[in-house]
Amino acid sequence: MSAPFEVRSADVLVIGAGPAGLSAATRLRKLGIANVLVVEREPIGGGIPRHCGHPPFGMREFGRIMTGPAYARRLVDRAVKSGVELLLGCTVVSIDYADDLVVTCASNRGLLTVVAKRAIIATGVRERPRSARLVSGDRPIGVINTGALQEYAYLHKLAPFRRPLIVGTELVSLSSLLTCRKIGAQPVAMIENRNEPSVRPTSMWLPRLLGVPVRYGTHLVDIKGRPRVEGVTLLCPDGRQEDIACDGVLFTGSFKPEASLARSIGLDIDPGTGGPVIDQFARTTEPRIFAAGNILHPVETAGWSWREGRRVGSFVADDLNGRLPAAGHAIRLTPGAGIRYVVPQRIVSGGEGLSNLQMRASDIVSGSLIAQAAGKEICRLPLTSAPERRILAPVAIFQNAKSDITISVEGKTTTDIRSRSTCV
Repeated sequence: MSAPFEVRSADVLVIGAGPAGLSAATRLRKLGIANVLVVEREPIGGGIPRHCGHPPFGMREFGRIMTGPAYARRLVDRAVKSGVELLLGCTVVSIDYADDLVVTCASNRGLLTVVAKRAIIATGVRERPRSARLVSGDRPIGVINTGALQEYAYLHKLAPFRRPLIVGTELVSLSSLLTCRKIGAQPVAMIENRNEPSVRPTSMWLPRLLGVPVRYGTHLVDIKGRPRVEGVTLLCPDGRQEDIACDGVLFTGSFKPEASLARSIGLDIDPGTGGPVIDQFARTTEPRIFAAGNILHPVETAGWSWREGRRVGSFVADDLNGRLPAAGHAIRLTPGAGIRYVVPQRIVSGGEGLSNLQMRASDIVSGSLIAQAAGKEICRLPLTSAPERRILAPVAIFQNAKSDITISVEGKTTTDIRSRSTCV
């Protein structure tokens, strides 16, 4: 017997039930958009926070500090109560936008085709695995990333190791320390390739408080052990190699957008972010398809993604009501020397949209952020930043430009920088 096949219509189809997707959907319903459908490939909605069984989540959204699972449940409950329809265990496999916006989904219930007026892609990010980091050595049990650790700990109540090495110093690396504490694991060390942490230095009180040594300028070059991890070899700042005993390796951070769907349907992809190119209203190069959350900029907090999804929901509602400017000619924003990426990558005339450009530096830097159009400087802002710290610049500064803009950094690279107010 063939699987059931269903055809439905929606005003807006949201792909992904994480903080960005759920907040966009909830906002659309509150603005009077009648038929809002969210599809999520996982069996439970809420996105990555549902794996994070520790605070702090939800202060801005709900006015209280919550654990990740409680926060995820609250996002789902709020969306459903607002009238959003949520389909779980449902994967989008294609989007045809030659004429109508036709979205094909698959689940164990059969095939579903949704004909939508607008779509929002909010599929989030994934961590780079060991294979993408080119770390050599054996292939023992106990080499995982943060997402797998959180799933072991909070969903299955398992401890994959007791004395792991943690690779990375991003926010998620600090989150992994709390997860290790939850399962009774004591990391042997936390290592970072660079000479200072990816997070603000003040955030590194947490490993000190938990008794975890942090080693900067240190590279993981080999993993040893069969069938489980028994130790690692580190390359130290002075060039010598050191063997350390451990029973696991936890790779954290180094996120990439989950943009396979956006790529497969032919949307323009930004080589800097790995996510879709958007204008200041979050429209992709197919203007009926919007994007929100960490698919645009790896990686931000759940709260940041929630706020951004809410804004994008407002843009979609405006678009359905004919209040957005045309998505035609746009000024392109290109990262220059010292800048890894710029989001949004296009600015159309006729409205502000997102309040700020969001950028990341390619190195630790202290100096100025410079925007140039047609060889002339149009903006210069003081800047002190590091690769994983958010850089914001008001979109309004760039809206009157008549030609494409290149944004770069002028200043010295240093390993002795501390953030100032220009790096948010």
